[in-house]
Amino acid sequence: MLSCDQRTLSIVASKEVRFVLNGREVVLTVDPGRSLLHVLREDLDLTGTKQACDCEGECGACTVLLDGEAVRSCLTPIAKVDGRRVVTIEGLGSPERLHPLQQAFIDHGAVQCGFCTPGVILSAVALLDREPDPSREQIIEALEGNLCRCTGYLKIVEAVEAAAAAMLGEAVTGPPEQAVIGGSQVL
Repeated sequence: MLSCDQRTLSIVASKEVRFVLNGREVVLTVDPGRSLLHVLREDLDLTGTKQACDCEGECGACTVLLDGEAVRSCLTPIAKVDGRRVVTIEGLGSPERLHPLQQAFIDHGAVQCGFCTPGVILSAVALLDREPDPSREQIIEALEGNLCRCTGYLKIVEAVEAAAAAMLGEAVTGPPEQAVIGGSQVL
């Protein structure tokens, strides 16, 4: 099977691309038509950015921040990041000090298989950066392009709400108590 970058055969000279990645300047000489997704994963070994929809931009698993805006890295040619700032999930928080969204996802059980989580979290970061106190509808709209096959979205939305409150310095309540019948949670 061909990768997304191999679908169109073209002869292109390599180009120097400079950008800031997770706070550090990066200079690469690459085919300018390669996707940001593949450069991140294959050349820079940043595998938190996922490929799930065969590079059609439909799933959101490859979401990164480009100058603070959530973008699909599978649809972004590396040449378009020249002179710009890119943040991946690896650039958000640290193992010792998680970003409030990362902590809220853990606290609210919003992570199951984890495949979609980096893209969902980065979409939520972009939302909270432009709207620190979003409504539930704004959260749902911001995450609309991120597909999750495991959680059913409720816990994700609750985690974003909790992170927004924490980032505003408000008291954060834990996840709501769930009734359990036969080992299964009842909403």
